[in-house]
Amino acid sequence: MAIAKYANFEKYKKLIQSIPSSYSEEALINDRFLLEKDSKKKLEIYYAPFEYVNEVAKVVIVGITPGLHQMKKAFSTVIDAAGTEFNDEEILCQVKNNSSFEGTMRKNLVRMLDELGLNEYLGLSSSIELFEEANHLVHTSSVLSYPVFYNGKNYSGSTPNLLKSEVLKKYVTDHFATELYNLDSPLIIPLGVNVSNALTYLADQGIVERNCILSGFPHPSGGNGHRHKQFAENKEAMQEKLKEHFLQQSRI
Repeated sequence: MAIAKYANFEKYKKLIQSIPSSYSEEALINDRFLLEKDSKKKLEIYYAPFEYVNEVAKVVIVGITPGLHQMKKAFSTVIDAAGTEFNDEEILCQVKNNSSFEGTMRKNLVRMLDELGLNEYLGLSSSIELFEEANHLVHTSSVLSYPVFYNGKNYSGSTPNLLKSEVLKKYVTDHFATELYNLDSPLIIPLGVNVSNALTYLADQGIVERNCILSGFPHPSGGNGHRHKQFAENKEAMQEKLKEHFLQQSRI
């Protein structure tokens, strides 16, 4: 089952574990891990082991794409697992736990989720538990499953437009939509307007349930100087959405 489910990881696992633990960026950003390239739009997509899907998740938190920092954390987790008895699924689960929205971004994310009261609906003292002992409740993902770089830097979701690039749109409608297919109507939290636009597109196509999307949540990056204002403007509507979603779930 693991071979079929995690075919890409099977393909790249030994290659990743052949990298020395003290590696440079060039060990990751090279042709060995290059999945796709669009020279005209200055886009490059690289493999990183982010295939794990938590199919029993109550909440899905969605970013644009794993950045270089998350890519490094993911590779280090796989390298450190060499010689252990962990199976592929366990390693990939560790990758998600170690690298998803790691660092300052995670702190900002947790602060906003707690302010909305998500932790209370899930029976948690704080949403930080979603990245610790309560990680069985959450699935972390990206509308672009693999690291995407524009002009050599982390892709932000706006240039080029995510839904106007055939290369990128394919990852949204194929890879990401497939991830969501087996999930049981979880609350979906898109981080930032570009992710929200992608989720709205999938809802328009009938791929995602529109009433499961928590629209209006800002991207938690420290570089998003507008996040406080965006959060304040949308807070009341998001709290109402949370209330409606979990009330509906309690009736099922």
